[in-house]
Amino acid sequence: MLLSLVLLFASASAPAADPAGPSVLGDWTAPDKSIVRIYKCNSAICMKIVYVNPAIGHTTDGLNPNRAKRGQPLCGLVIGTGFHEKSASRAEGGTMYDPESGNTYSGTLTLDGAMLRLHGYIGIPVFGRTEDWRRTPEGHPACE
Repeated sequence: MLLSLVLLFASASAPAADPAGPSVLGDWTAPDKSIVRIYKCNSAICMKIVYVNPAIGHTTDGLNPNRAKRGQPLCGLVIGTGFHEKSASRAEGGTMYDPESGNTYSGTLTLDGAMLRLHGYIGIPVFGRTEDWRRTPEGHPACE
């Protein structure tokens, strides 16, 4: 999942593509084969898990630093908030939560061809880590 984050999550089909062209919005497959939806939430961009790959071996947020939240399901979990579009292909200024580590990172989302590059960091971006996700085709499995 992010940073094998997320990484990464409400219907069975992906949102329609933006008629203005490619966008960071939509459904993306993380390296662990879970699916994360990136969507507009009020004036920002958010991320939530819409499918959890059974191979990861757990379905709850067991490493959440808040003990009261450790039993919450991964499916439907909001893992990114506060991103703002700089362009259709870039969003920044938000935070990303990695349920595989229980850590929260500042981040950027950058569209690079058919890949989405997530860059998560604590403090300054140069010391962060980048992970590539691929766009998920419509009709993918969903857990919501």
